[in-house]
Amino acid sequence: MMKIAVLVSGSGSNLQALIDARLSGQIVGVICNKPEAYALKRAQQAGIQTAVIEHKQYPTRETFDDVMHQQLLDWNIDLVVLAGFMRILSAKFVHAWEGKMLNIHPSLLPHYKGMHTHQRVLNTGDMYHGCTVHYVTAELDAGQSLAQGVLQVARHDDVDKLAQRVHELEHLIYPQVVEWICTGALQYHNTNTVMYRNQVLNQPIQFCKL
Repeated sequence: MMKIAVLVSGSGSNLQALIDARLSGQIVGVICNKPEAYALKRAQQAGIQTAVIEHKQYPTRETFDDVMHQQLLDWNIDLVVLAGFMRILSAKFVHAWEGKMLNIHPSLLPHYKGMHTHQRVLNTGDMYHGCTVHYVTAELDAGQSLAQGVLQVARHDDVDKLAQRVHELEHLIYPQVVEWICTGALQYHNTNTVMYRNQVLNQPIQFCKL
């Protein structure tokens, strides 16, 4: 059974979606860099062990990442899932977990990398928006995209409404991608090759909510 660790910083709604999905793999630990985060309570209620590693307690990003890395090794982790983890990771850490670490980003990558994606979509007047599950690389939001949730931007959408609608899509597609990895349906071969059901994945799998 694949052992999963989830890294969080906030409320943990994506963590809850992963817990509720009853994955084929096991979420064996949750790492959080903020001791007050509600995500810790979600983990504890589900009987999942937690580790609070506060970034403020470490002099450099690399030192902080080294402590997280050791915790993941101690748990014998196979897959790292970033779920609202609000820290940029060092290149050393990312390299150590290459092909074993996922993130979900609130846009249809490669469009709108970085922050404030919902406002940028509204400012541009795009018809479609959504979220992308991708492998993590040293370049921000640039790893291979695995799946996307797509929705049509409504006339009445503001930033908050659009963010909520995208969150709902995140809760749908993130557990599904993790499950595919747990069952072997989705396999990482190298930085240029990901296989989905024994075929090369050239485009992200799309879930549409129009």
